[in-house]
Amino acid sequence: MTSNPAAASPPAASPPAVSQVVDKKRRKGLVMVWTGKGKGKSTAAVGLAVRAAGNKMRVLFLQFVKGAWKTGERNALPLLAPYVEYQVMGKGFTIERLRNKNVSMEDHAAAAREAFAFAQEAVRGKRYQVVILDEIMATMNAGLVTKEEVLELVRTKPAMLHLVLTGRNAPPELVELADLVSEVQPIKHPYQAGIPAQRGIEF
Repeated sequence: MTSNPAAASPPAASPPAVSQVVDKKRRKGLVMVWTGKGKGKSTAAVGLAVRAAGNKMRVLFLQFVKGAWKTGERNALPLLAPYVEYQVMGKGFTIERLRNKNVSMEDHAAAAREAFAFAQEAVRGKRYQVVILDEIMATMNAGLVTKEEVLELVRTKPAMLHLVLTGRNAPPELVELADLVSEVQPIKHPYQAGIPAQRGIEF
């Protein structure tokens, strides 16, 4: 008797349950979170910025951590002006093994406070339709801004503003507040095969 290969296949994952009928005319500003230990969180945020710009929406892309890194998005996003404004206000990584020892934690803290004040003004103003706070979680987890400050910013944002927050270890309270949460998990990475970070892929 020939077995049926389809019968041995695992069942397809079910989509999230829909609690009510979708109103196709309903609009609201979304809180979106990309978190997890896998690669692709900032990449996803860059993609959303490009899509929003293609729809002639005003976007602020604010990076808290990348510092002086010469990343591809640092060169590409300014080309989308006037729809995308790109700002790097962090001083680099704060993780000890990656941190530039020439940058003191006091300097990191001062830069983070300035960046967060800029973010607060951007969120509460009327200039942007999308605000992306890239690696805000790293800044928060390093204790440079508090979780309560970030949660308050989310709670008090204008109703129609789309707010994006990225980085590892999103706190449960933020996950609860968000409209969309995607967790990026590492299944396989070229580094495991001895392949280092490559321009245009990792940065």
